[in-house]
Amino acid sequence: MNTGNPTPATPSTPLSEPAALDDALLITSQEEERVSVASNWTLVWWRFRKNKLAVFSAVLLIFLFTIVLAPDFFSTMDPETTDAKLAFIPIQRIHWFDEGKLRPWVPAVIGKRDPVTLRMVWTTDDTQKVYLRFFSAGYTYQLFGRFEANLHLVTALNPEDANRIHLLGTDRLGRDQWSRLAYATRISMTIGMISVILSVVLGLLLGGVSGYLGGLTDMFIQRLIELLQSLPTIPIWLALTAALPRTWSPERVFFAISIILALRGWTTLGREVRGRFLSLREEDFVLAAELAGASRWRIILHHMIPTFTSHIIATSTLAIPVMIVTETSLSFLGLGLRPPAISWGVMLQEAQNIQTLALAPWLMIPGLAVIIAVLAFNLVGDGLRDAADPYSH
Repeated sequence: MNTGNPTPATPSTPLSEPAALDDALLITSQEEERVSVASNWTLVWWRFRKNKLAVFSAVLLIFLFTIVLAPDFFSTMDPETTDAKLAFIPIQRIHWFDEGKLRPWVPAVIGKRDPVTLRMVWTTDDTQKVYLRFFSAGYTYQLFGRFEANLHLVTALNPEDANRIHLLGTDRLGRDQWSRLAYATRISMTIGMISVILSVVLGLLLGGVSGYLGGLTDMFIQRLIELLQSLPTIPIWLALTAALPRTWSPERVFFAISIILALRGWTTLGREVRGRFLSLREEDFVLAAELAGASRWRIILHHMIPTFTSHIIATSTLAIPVMIVTETSLSFLGLGLRPPAISWGVMLQEAQNIQTLALAPWLMIPGLAVIIAVLAFNLVGDGLRDAADPYSH
């Protein structure tokens, strides 16, 4: 029987909203728990990978260091092979398709002597095609200086056309710029890495000893840093270049340049480490280590330095491009590495002549490699510095 009072309507609010809220709270608590138990390196990686530009730069640096490990694999011919008749061949651009099919090729280069200047003029002829193949056999080389190998990234499909491929052109002696750039990458990047490693070791040891011990030791090391920082750069390099014997092999000059760069580059990090140690030596964990009988070197190496390892890595990453630019500049001016060594600076020496540069602008490509490497290191260093700073997030 209808009494005239309608039945109260059932609330239409969905029951999924409280459930969704509970799920969100659960996810948040799980994330907080995951962060609370994560190590410092894990937290740094999580922050670093959010910086897409830094991650891309890191991938680019990995590629450059791959070239450092195996430049022969990336080269198309022996970088020391000369042929004056092939001087200043222009860049050969890779074409990936031929008649609608994926079949990479480069145009052949045709030379004709100018009747007025008697200079060889090179032009590319797209009707004559030199077909390419990747990851195939080429000239034999020593991989890592030990193993005999002949695998290369790119070679000519026809072995008879092996000397007709010059992806980045040739220089005044007819040497292949692509192959020389691969070897120059190894030298320039390695000098930067070795110099920074030596600088970091010196900066940590001398800066740590200075900040931890204090007294006369601190005063002596700080006066040494001030002396090294006050020396004028160019006269010192001129004197050191004159002191290096001209009869030295490229390998000995390489290590001499690396050590000299390290001796000039450790002072800034040494000052930073000293400042950190002055504040850390009064901390409770350092006093506890001293009371436990730990030696001074153990306290420095195992207790104090690990507290700012991430800062050291970020600083070192930012120091590498400085070393690379320094080596390149010195070699470009004739104060660093000298031929037959191959570095970015040595290659850029070919671009010192305005007339040569007008005839072969591709000789400036090593300068582009320097810019790319320096930018990549700086972006990675900035990303690591931001990721290692707990107050930036």
